[in-house]
Amino acid sequence: MKSLVLAEKPSVGKDLGKVLKCRPRGRGFMEGDKYIVTWALGHLVTLAEPEIYDAKFKHWNLEYLPMLPEKMKLKVIKQTSQQFRTIKSLLQRKDISEVIIATDAGREGELVARWIIMLGGWKKKPMKRLWISSQTDSAIKDGFANLKPSQNYDNLFHAAVGRAEADWLVGLNVTRALTCKFDARLNAGRVQTPTLALIVKREEIIKKFVPVKFWKLNALCTSFTASWQDQKGNDRIFEKDKADNLLARMKGKNALVTSVTRKTRSESAPLAYDLTELQRDANRRYGMTAKDTLRHTQMLYERFKLVTYPRTDSRYITKDMVSTLKQRLLQVAKVGYSSKVQPLLQKELNPSARFVNDAKVSDHHAIIPTEIPVHLNLLSNDEKKIYDLIVKRFITVLYPPYKYEQVVVLLEIEKETFRTTGRIVKELGWRAVSVILKDNDDEEDSSRSIPEFTKGQVVKVNDMKLVASQTKPPSRYNEATLLTAMENPGKFIEDEELRDSIKGGLGTPATRAEIIEKIIRGYYVERIGKEMVPTAKAFELIKLVPETLKHPELTAEWEKRLGKIITGEENKQRFIADIKQNTVDLIKKIKASKLKYEITNMSKEKCPICGKPMMKFTNKLVCSDRKCGHETGTEKETGLRTGRKSKKDRQMDRQLISRFGKQKQQEETLGDLFDL
Repeated sequence: MKSLVLAEKPSVGKDLGKVLKCRPRGRGFMEGDKYIVTWALGHLVTLAEPEIYDAKFKHWNLEYLPMLPEKMKLKVIKQTSQQFRTIKSLLQRKDISEVIIATDAGREGELVARWIIMLGGWKKKPMKRLWISSQTDSAIKDGFANLKPSQNYDNLFHAAVGRAEADWLVGLNVTRALTCKFDARLNAGRVQTPTLALIVKREEIIKKFVPVKFWKLNALCTSFTASWQDQKGNDRIFEKDKADNLLARMKGKNALVTSVTRKTRSESAPLAYDLTELQRDANRRYGMTAKDTLRHTQMLYERFKLVTYPRTDSRYITKDMVSTLKQRLLQVAKVGYSSKVQPLLQKELNPSARFVNDAKVSDHHAIIPTEIPVHLNLLSNDEKKIYDLIVKRFITVLYPPYKYEQVVVLLEIEKETFRTTGRIVKELGWRAVSVILKDNDDEEDSSRSIPEFTKGQVVKVNDMKLVASQTKPPSRYNEATLLTAMENPGKFIEDEELRDSIKGGLGTPATRAEIIEKIIRGYYVERIGKEMVPTAKAFELIKLVPETLKHPELTAEWEKRLGKIITGEENKQRFIADIKQNTVDLIKKIKASKLKYEITNMSKEKCPICGKPMMKFTNKLVCSDRKCGHETGTEKETGLRTGRKSKKDRQMDRQLISRFGKQKQQEETLGDLFDL
């Protein structure tokens, strides 16, 4: 008898097969003496479309809503049905005694496998679970030596099903209701809509912002600059007359040192990367999109086995991993990091509790390098950049704190106070390896060197300068700052008690990149440079959508309850019953709405297909008739009607084919489509 191993993707399946001594025996699987290894292509099975429940749902009609199936049905995804048939035939082989689930170790991975197994007709009870965070041969061997009973993950599967069914109920019903009610192609969801609302609200603040002029008075000395401040510590002067009078009084006068304050500071190294933090840094440093960062990191994990599981929300490791750190350091030292690694290897590694914390690791630990030998010549330039970020952050977290002396000097000129700051580095610590990227200049200002001062010292002022400026609106979101907002939506909630209860974010580390891409594909947001700029369509959607869908409370409450399903504190059936009631309420509000959808970005161009006016976006014209939807201009990354790809995605496909063969290219593109 043999065990059937089900992986999530071909590349992973083939890695497992190699370790388990399996050889290719047919299309879509490998076989050995004890194991048969097969794989999905992301999701092979999904929830059925509305028309499967009732033929009338083929027609988008407001009167047919809400759609509330009593029991949700599954269907095989047509594009990948051949691989599903392969797995189904393997499940029904008489020499298969058990199934080992080896899909990604997480909520979605559990869903991928269980749905395939259910629809594949597996009737026998035995199922086990492979749960690993690295694709190295040693990690795979250890994982198979410590397989878990599949029952341990039943609640994880129930939570995954709850999430999928809830998104179907709310997303499909609200999207159809908005589209039919307002005769426009509109779609909404419990993650993408509050995310879009954040961007729209920021744009509204920017548009309404009225700048106010102010001035700063600086005393220019030989090796430093001191700034005037009032008794409350404010350095902005909003009255020009006051600024001019101060300048006139200060001109030609020297300064007296009235106070020198020195404080010793210690700054611990930043924590290791989770996916969101890695996406933020890659966007800030290299301008990479969240989607591209995930793609490259996934390649480093799956194909090259150089990093651990990327779709993690933890920035910590467990105690049992400490013994592996030296080997990981030895490998990265061989590819250009030796000078930073050697100081760590000269003494026993003793990482702090800030990094080693079992309680803060649930499904997966932080993203760190593996102990696999590195061949940088095989990596693309972008893969090298991501690997470099991960390695440097890994080395950094093992370094001692950065220690410095913070110096604040107060000076007096004509009974007015001037202030200058600086720092004296005592121990460079982790800053010898890594630089924290800031969104402002505070770090640079506070890092200035400063001369030695003593109280009562007279300092010559070479010049007095009045610098004019004006208040600025908040910056538009870029992907780095948007990921931060999605990760911590609680700060946008005014109610303090409710804010404290919001522990989850908008989406998960694995889905945030796709959410951003969705709102771009739907013409709600455009990338202009690094900025995320909402379109006229976005403003209209946020105006029309029910209030509860605009705010992060809904998705945060969902994630909270899904977490309770995983721990057994909540019942999936009760959760779905509440979702259905929420759906009924949302549809009622949309039906009763008196608002209208207004097209404010209409162009003079006519649709060549139907003759209706075209809506203008930055690089695209789109027909205003939702039933037509014709588009002209730059191809979308994934066409809503045609499934076309952008030039960038086609180039990526060609690279994948060139480097790893056609099977890998198919796996990547289908993964993008279904693994949300």
